[in-house]
Amino acid sequence: MRDPLSAMSDAFTAFLFGKVETTRLPVRTSTGQAQAVYLPTAAPGLGDSGVIIGREVYSGKGYIYDPFQLYGQQLPAPHWLVLGESGNGKSALEKTYVLRQLRFRDRQVVVLDAQGEDGVGEWNLIAQELGLTPIRLDPTSALNGGIRLNPLDPAITTTGQLALLRTIIEVAMGHGLDERSGFALKVAHAFVNETKTDRQPVLMDIVDQLRHPEPESAAAMNVDIDDVRAWGLDVALVLDRLVDGDLRGMFDGPTSADIDLDAPLIVFDLSHIDRNSIAMPILMAIVGVWLEHTWIRPDRKKRIFLVEEAWHIINSPFVAQLFQRLLKFGRRLGLSFVAVVHHLSDVVDGAAAREAAAILKMASTRTIYAQKADEARATGRVLGLPRWAVEIIPTLTPGIAVWDVNGNVQVVKHLITEAERPLVFTDRAMTESSATELLPEDVRAAELEAEQRAARIENQQRLNESSESTVA
Repeated sequence: MRDPLSAMSDAFTAFLFGKVETTRLPVRTSTGQAQAVYLPTAAPGLGDSGVIIGREVYSGKGYIYDPFQLYGQQLPAPHWLVLGESGNGKSALEKTYVLRQLRFRDRQVVVLDAQGEDGVGEWNLIAQELGLTPIRLDPTSALNGGIRLNPLDPAITTTGQLALLRTIIEVAMGHGLDERSGFALKVAHAFVNETKTDRQPVLMDIVDQLRHPEPESAAAMNVDIDDVRAWGLDVALVLDRLVDGDLRGMFDGPTSADIDLDAPLIVFDLSHIDRNSIAMPILMAIVGVWLEHTWIRPDRKKRIFLVEEAWHIINSPFVAQLFQRLLKFGRRLGLSFVAVVHHLSDVVDGAAAREAAAILKMASTRTIYAQKADEARATGRVLGLPRWAVEIIPTLTPGIAVWDVNGNVQVVKHLITEAERPLVFTDRAMTESSATELLPEDVRAAELEAEQRAARIENQQRLNESSESTVA
C-alpha cells in the first residue's frame, strides 16, 4: 500500500499537468516479426596488413588476407585450400594473389602448373612478364637437353631419396611395397650411394643393381642371390618406365644446372603431361621432395608453394604422406601451401581419405567458389561451414567466393586491376571467366541481384539464430 505523502504528490501532479503515467498493453508477436529490431551488421575483417584480395560483399570493406601476417593468434596454420568449379575465377585469384605477394621482397613462390593450351602452361605469361622461363617438364624435350630432376640428387638426404623411390614405385603399382621388394630396393639404393662417388647417382644405377644384385646383399640376409633378384624384379620394371619408358628423359640423369632456386617465381610447367595419367602424381611427388631439400631453407624468406590440380597429391596415399611431412615442417620454415581442387568429393571419398583429411585439417584458410547444391552441402559438412554459407554457395557468381579463415566466414568479391587483367585472362582460358569486370549490363545486373540475394539469405539466417537465442 502506498504511503499518504506519495499519493498526495501524485494527485497534485496530475491536477497540474494531467496524468503522466500510462499503462502499456503487452505486444504479442512472432520471432520473424521481431527480427526487425536487430540491425544487420558486417563481420569484422582480418586487419589492414597484407595482400588485398577485393571487397567484402555485404559491407563493401576492403578484404585483406596474408597467411604470414595472420599466422599465430588468428591463423594456426598458413596453408590454404581453394575449391570451386571451372569458370568461377579460381585461376584469376591465384595469379593476382601471387603477383601481389611478389611485391614484397621477402617472398618466393613455386607453382606447379598442370593446366595449359597451345603448348604452354597457364602461368607462362606471368613468368614472361617477370623475365623468367618456366621449367617445362616434357619427356620429348628432355631427350634433347631439356630439364631434368634427379630423384637421387645429393641435395636430397639418403632417407629422403629412399622414401621418394618407394613413393614412385607405390604410386605406379597402386599398392604398398611388400617387405621383400622393399628390402631389395633398400640394399640396391645403399650399394649405389656407396659406390657412385665420382658423379651423381641416377635411376639407371638402381635399375641395374636390382637386376644384378651383389652377392653381399644376399649373404647379409642369408638368402639365395636368385631370391633377391626375384624380389626386386617388379621394382626394377616400374623404375624402368622412368628410365626407358614414356617418362624417360626427365628423371634419369643429373639435375639440370640452369634451375634458378633464388628466382622470386619458379613455375614448373607440367602441361605436357596427361593430367589423368599415373605420371602426374609421380611428377608432383618428385618435384615436391626435390623442392623440400633444395628450395626451402631457414633464411627468413616467406615461401608459397601453389599446386594446380592438387587432387593428384591429396588423392594418393603415398604422395599425400610425403606432402604431410612437407606441410608440417613448412610452418617452421615459413612455407604456405596452396592447394587448388575442383571438387572436395574428388579427395574425401578416394583411396586416401585419411591422408586427405589430415591435409585439409592443416588448411586453416578455405576459399569456396560456386558449386552445385549437393556438392556445396557435402563441402559444408566436411569443412564445418555455417548453414547460411552453404546455402549461398550455389548462388555465387564468377569472382565471388565464401572465405573461411579459421572460422571467420565472409563473402568476398575478388577485384582485378587493369595492369593485371592481360596477365590473368587469356583467350585460351575462357573456362576461367575471362571477363568478370567487363560483363554486359544484363549480366552485370544479374550479378548484383545474386549478391543482394546472398546478402538477404545470410542476414535472415543470422537474425533467426539471434532471435532464437533471445527467446530461449
